Amino acid sequence: MRLILTDRSHEIRGKFSPLSLGRPLWDLRCGMSSLRERLVGRIRPGDVAYFVPDYMEEYYRTQVAEPVNDMTALAGHDLVILDPLVKADGLEISGKGKSEVGLDEQGRVLYARIGRGEVERLRGGNMDEFLASAKASLPNVACNLPVWQYTWDLVLANGEQLKADFEISGRSGIDGEVEEPAAIRGSRKDVYVAQGARIHPMVTLDAEHGPVYIDEGAEIHPFSRIEGPCYIGKKSILLGAKCREGNSIGPWCRIGGEVEESIIHGYSNKYHDGFLGHSYVGEWVNLGALTTNSDLKNDYSSVSVMLDGRRPIDTGSTKVGSLIGDHTKTSIGTLLNTGSYLGAMTLIMATGKPLPKYIPSFAWFIEGIATKGFGKGRLYETAKTAMSRRGCKWSAEAEAMWDAVFEMTAPERNAAIKKGRKMLFK
Repeated sequence: MRLILTDRSHEIRGKFSPLSLGRPLWDLRCGMSSLRERLVGRIRPGDVAYFVPDYMEEYYRTQVAEPVNDMTALAGHDLVILDPLVKADGLEISGKGKSEVGLDEQGRVLYARIGRGEVERLRGGNMDEFLASAKASLPNVACNLPVWQYTWDLVLANGEQLKADFEISGRSGIDGEVEEPAAIRGSRKDVYVAQGARIHPMVTLDAEHGPVYIDEGAEIHPFSRIEGPCYIGKKSILLGAKCREGNSIGPWCRIGGEVEESIIHGYSNKYHDGFLGHSYVGEWVNLGALTTNSDLKNDYSSVSVMLDGRRPIDTGSTKVGSLIGDHTKTSIGTLLNTGSYLGAMTLIMATGKPLPKYIPSFAWFIEGIATKGFGKGRLYETAKTAMSRRGCKWSAEAEAMWDAVFEMTAPERNAAIKKGRKMLFK
């Protein structure tokens, strides 16, 4: 059976902006892994193929070995086509059984099980047309599978998902190096230090309220305190960090200061002091010294977030911090408001007071207003430099994808720049 993950809806993808701008939705993280890893582990297909938005097709082909946007990958297989936002926990869909299409109350296709014989009879030059043909030709089944709705849902669920993932991993104990003196609070069976990980002296691993998983090659410097549930990714370094509960830190990060109940995707730096709470940070982000966000309003009311710069969305939660897109950089002393949105490829200069809650992608936020700055070319040069420091390369495919994102995000950015000009010349 072949699993097909499809991520084509512009409307649905917008609910996970800015993190969705540079990746398909199944590459978002929650707990110790990505949504894709969790779905594949649950369904256990023979192999996988992907259908992504056209603008990231060529780039994503450089990231995976499996077929991308290849309609020939559908032929000759029993298929399970799955919306990547379906939650893996409790998911019971196999390649065996009659062909059918599972729909939610709004008619959105959450899954389709299609036998190889049926595949040949369906029509479509692309995945959207193929799914429409399947929906029209095959039995439709009402289903109420739980799905992720917004990025902050991943953040708010992260702590419990970390606990579940640690249990599923079946690992505990010390395979790496723990230098004395060190302190492990709680049960040692709720701590795993992987091979090649190194814990310096004067580090506290606190598993009293949840497990702590330190992955391969990670390094924890003196005076760091890690409270579970927590996952520290491969090759990441904690530098005297106060790592509070509920954090999922991806690979090759540099983390200092205080972090609480946040997801940091990978290759990002929060090297210095400052607070980050209830936030999702993308890749290749650098948070300057003393960059601090609010994740709780003074009146304890529900936090709202603007994903398009115009319409606030009530998160239903009193604890939501910041959504920070890939390749964004903040200066020293940056103060982020509760429920902030910082787009991808954005350069932020501190103002001495909390910034606006919405700053669009590719903006240079200088002197309190959004500007064009020195343009996207300078931002690309910065991205190349940052990536080279981790042994990674900026590719032509990546640049073409980000060029497309630049055009996609132009309306919001131009509106913010126009507003900034009016403020400047008042």
